[in-house]
Amino acid sequence: MSVKQIDKEYVANTYNRFDVQIVSGKGSLVYDENGKRYIDMGSGIGVTSFGIADDVWTAAVTAQLSQVQHMSNLYYTEPCARLAKLLCEKTGMKKVFFANSGAEANECAIKVARKYAAEKKGAEYSTVITLVNSFHGRTLTTLAATGQDHFHKLFQPLTPGFVHTPANDTEALIKLARENKTAAIMIECVQGEGGVMSLDKDFVKAIADFAKKEDIILIVDEVQTGNGRTGELYAYMNYGIEPDVVSTAKGIGGGLPLGAALLSDKVQNVLGYGDHGSTFGGNPVCCAGAVSIIERLTPEFLSEVKEKSRAVFAALEGAEGIDSVSGMGLMIGIKTAKPAGEVLKKCMENGVLCLTAKDKVRLLPALNIPMYVLMEAVEVIKNACK
Repeated sequence: MSVKQIDKEYVANTYNRFDVQIVSGKGSLVYDENGKRYIDMGSGIGVTSFGIADDVWTAAVTAQLSQVQHMSNLYYTEPCARLAKLLCEKTGMKKVFFANSGAEANECAIKVARKYAAEKKGAEYSTVITLVNSFHGRTLTTLAATGQDHFHKLFQPLTPGFVHTPANDTEALIKLARENKTAAIMIECVQGEGGVMSLDKDFVKAIADFAKKEDIILIVDEVQTGNGRTGELYAYMNYGIEPDVVSTAKGIGGGLPLGAALLSDKVQNVLGYGDHGSTFGGNPVCCAGAVSIIERLTPEFLSEVKEKSRAVFAALEGAEGIDSVSGMGLMIGIKTAKPAGEVLKKCMENGVLCLTAKDKVRLLPALNIPMYVLMEAVEVIKNACK
């Protein structure tokens, strides 16, 4: 049996896979079982921040594998502590809880917000407000947090206590917050799965000011937007706000499963011994890889991400068959005249792997993709849109 046959026989049918088996790669180039070359413009949905088989990341992970591959959180390990220190120093946050995924990081953020509100205001202050078109994960609780009805239909009853309000409507959000005993407001600064839509700066600033005034915990979900993706270390830094909790995952691990909830001074001590935990959270191998990622996200490197972003937007905006371009940094959505699936198929035929988000073509290339490779892929995408 071929790999594809074995997969169809034994792997749960939760993914509508393309008819491509990737067998090797380096940087932003990957190769299928027939030796065909592709430019990877998806980076594993924003995970392989420095591309495939990155030398620095591989060396860090391999070195840690030969020392200690896992240890219970009952003991100290250097990569976990080192990564937490790096994250706090770069963000001004005070503590970090490590998990395995974005959904788990968001679960932690929600637990922190509800415990804080219960202790400060009373247990009835448990409502979490999120935005329509948001996406926060696939656990029952993070599905409830997700502001897209079609994700909810098959899995009722979901965790109670979540309400949704339209993005960029400050009055509606404040009204909802006053109608409910609100523990937290949870946002993505760029709604990835919701169509790669950036929130208005005035709206985000108004949310932050309102949350601070009312002592409501502000959670920013940086699972997809974080770790350099938008041209800043975290997307909220583009908006000049200070969240109470930041959740992140995907690109932080560079290809290994890792999530994190960053806790501000306000909530750094909300969780005590036994309040939360994770068997694999803070795994030394994953953290060693993450250190090699975060250390390289310098201001100089992030300015290069912004330069690449400007080049892509300039090439795509107004091009034939392209209605609009949205997003931030190297998190880009393209509204095409043709169906997005048709564009994706044409791109794949011509050696470029892209993603979709709702009715858009979505680009999430490795942050270090060389400019000439990036622009080669952009030309293929432009031609596919015609």
